[in-house]
Amino acid sequence: MPVLSAPMRQAAIFADAALRRVLEVIDRRRPASQLRPLLVAGLVDAVLSVSGSPTSARCVQAAAHEGVAVLRRMRLQPVGHRDHETAAEIFGCYSRGDRMHAIACRVEKLHAGNGARWQVVALHIG
Repeated sequence: MPVLSAPMRQAAIFADAALRRVLEVIDRRRPASQLRPLLVAGLVDAVLSVSGSPTSARCVQAAAHEGVAVLRRMRLQPVGHRDHETAAEIFGCYSRGDRMHAIACRVEKLHAGNGARWQVVALHIG
């Protein structure tokens, strides 16, 4: 297994925490407001709209019956265009009861007023 650079280790740690938080918000174990510092604005709105839809309400009820979502495995691939230390794609799986599901995201180191920080810029939950 290749050794990750320090920025990619930071990206992996960030992505692990962010994906766990997303799953907790979907399971309604954590307030959605805690996603705002981790996801770009459009993604937070997308997670909120999915978790608030009638179809989602049935899914949440089914999920409550099947158990909570648990992140099981993650892999990271650096993908920055100019600087390969500034973006990564993360893919993995989570379980809910006896079933396994796919999850993936892209994280980028974005510059903010107080410096650079990692944020999820794309998210796919299967």
